[in-house]
Amino acid sequence: MADTGNILRPPDAGLRTVLRSFLAFAGPGYLVATGYMDPGNWATALAGGSAFGYKLLFVAALASLMAIVMQALAVRLGVATNRDLAQSCRASLPRPVALGLWVLAELAICATDLAEVIGTAIGLQLLFGLPLLTGALLTAGDVFLVLALQRLGFRWIESLVMTMLLLIAGCFVTQVVLAHPNWNDAAAGLVPTSDLFRQPGMLYIAIGMVGATVMPHNLYLHSGLVQTTRDIGTGIDTRRRILRLVTADSAIALLLALLINLALIIMAAATYHASGHYEVTDLSQAYTLIAPLLGAPMAATLFAVALLACGFNSTITATLAGQMVMEGFLELKMPPWARRLITRAIAIVPAVIVVLLFGEAAVGRLLILSQVVLSLQLPFAMVPLIVFTAQNRRMGGLVAPTWLTALAALIATIVIVLNAWLIKQIVFG
Repeated sequence: MADTGNILRPPDAGLRTVLRSFLAFAGPGYLVATGYMDPGNWATALAGGSAFGYKLLFVAALASLMAIVMQALAVRLGVATNRDLAQSCRASLPRPVALGLWVLAELAICATDLAEVIGTAIGLQLLFGLPLLTGALLTAGDVFLVLALQRLGFRWIESLVMTMLLLIAGCFVTQVVLAHPNWNDAAAGLVPTSDLFRQPGMLYIAIGMVGATVMPHNLYLHSGLVQTTRDIGTGIDTRRRILRLVTADSAIALLLALLINLALIIMAAATYHASGHYEVTDLSQAYTLIAPLLGAPMAATLFAVALLACGFNSTITATLAGQMVMEGFLELKMPPWARRLITRAIAIVPAVIVVLLFGEAAVGRLLILSQVVLSLQLPFAMVPLIVFTAQNRRMGGLVAPTWLTALAALIATIVIVLNAWLIKQIVFG
């Protein structure tokens, strides 16, 4: 744990000191941000952009703003209580309720891991020609890479993740430039439209985007990272300043993730939708089409490199979140390698079954489904977080202001209503 208390200064400190303080607490937000651009996010963004052009840009922007608010509550809980969300649920809720939330959190992590297995396997296939089934099985070996990184310390992990994020951003900026998007249409896509509830399939993709952006396991992860990787002190004034620093770190990282997600949709709209390819739900299909449509062979290579980097980054954060969820809810300490292998095995099995029964073409649909599952699980993490951070007896001087609680409650309501609408559409056609 880094000792950062001696570099914290009162609000009237000089710019250099403030910058040093910010850099000391920068990092956890970027670990969390990787979950907002994992392979599942790619699948929903590409499907949305190819099918509906720029119309779903407002969903990506709204989902990212939701994420910024919810992650701000997560770090507030960690800084104020020295407990992550899982530990708070175990300590405050009836045991059957806490166990139920644990099962749902594990389901969300497995859905996340499923997206990473598929995305990484596709990345290996595109870059090195490995069969999809072989690539999926090879992803089980990532446990050793994650363990090696954990031994180096969180600062090394954070630096590697930030480097990967910059690589991913560079790849997509290049692709967007090559795609020559219609910026007027893109600007119009940031305005909400009633087509979301009228146009067939749009709501399903939109909910997948929400699930791929506001991810349940990230709320558990972020509330733990802020207190396990930094010295947050004991005084209320010190903690207030630290809360401002880690909230700023989170907001900046998530804004970077938003830009990358917007770039994905814009690239898909300008490349696939504009050329009449309206059903690009498979990452391999997207890779095959991108070079000839953009007239640039390097576009395909950039696509594959960015996909592999996303899968690698998301693997790290899913591993950390899985450990925190199990230890927080159950007080069960399992060796990281065992925990990782179990989670990865659970994720590999459905991927292998789908490939064997339905072929590689069905994998893209499985990716989107995994993100919809995440959205359906999201309220079960959001509601306890909102309730806990609004309690004076728990939070003390760092209790969430009324406006923040109200905004978070509105966000949770929107997610619940969208999920209910989707279930209604599925059940009643």
